[in-house]
Amino acid sequence: MSPPRALKTVGLVPHRDRVYARDLAAHVLGWFEDHGVAVRIPESDAAGLERVAVPVEDFAAGLDLAVSLGGDGTMLRTVDLVYDAGVPVLGVNVGQLGYLAEVEPVDIDAALARLLAGDYAVADRMMLQVTIESQGPAAGRWWALNEAVLEKPHPGRLARLDVTINGSFFTSYAADGVIVATPTGSTAYSFSARGPIVSPRVRCLLLTPVSPHMLFDRSLVLDAEEELALVVSDDRPVLLTIDGRERGVLEPGDVVRCTGGPGPARVVTFGPRDFHQILKAKFGLPDR
Repeated sequence: MSPPRALKTVGLVPHRDRVYARDLAAHVLGWFEDHGVAVRIPESDAAGLERVAVPVEDFAAGLDLAVSLGGDGTMLRTVDLVYDAGVPVLGVNVGQLGYLAEVEPVDIDAALARLLAGDYAVADRMMLQVTIESQGPAAGRWWALNEAVLEKPHPGRLARLDVTINGSFFTSYAADGVIVATPTGSTAYSFSARGPIVSPRVRCLLLTPVSPHMLFDRSLVLDAEEELALVVSDDRPVLLTIDGRERGVLEPGDVVRCTGGPGPARVVTFGPRDFHQILKAKFGLPDR
């Protein structure tokens, strides 16, 4: 846990398509401004609140905190926007499952008061570093809180990927796709593909195939400092998706390198979070 910082400037990222999220953003904006805190919103998300809109590339610099107002997808996007600047993120659940959120809308005013009073902590979550060697639009370095997914772009065909671990060839996968996930992402797509659930206190990489057409169909758990390299191995392109956002199609010979990120994502919490009890509540597990 890290100590909180005094709030002078806060960023808001509301869900673009949910009216309630925009209404809640307007309420939060007014609350902060009434208490002398400057607020900004990325211009792509500022419908109805354009007076505090800034270009996306200027959003993170100088922020003391960012507030995500949406579901887990909005939380992932907010983390991506501010990760390089080391800005902590508070998740407000204006979605369905809201696994990553700390606050429900009914509790928003109490949460804002605690933020202003410095009555919160910041927990670290491992990030995934994804480096793409390609001539296409996905080329470059990306970050993920949940996962990177390589999957077939069209039905009826398989994705074929050669996988190396720390420079040594491991095996070739023939599957609908392959997921490289963080512990945080172990309860997302990797879980639906029968991958293990991992405590976010563990630093590791999960390699989980999706509907593999091969005898080896289990997940691998690797140290966060190990490097996975996945090469598109035949004439069939694959689609790369990082934390739910499509980054582009990878062509034969393109390489995806995954390892633990150089620093953590920073997530606001109002007290110790018992991962196992949150897991139990979100998945509706009985007491007995």
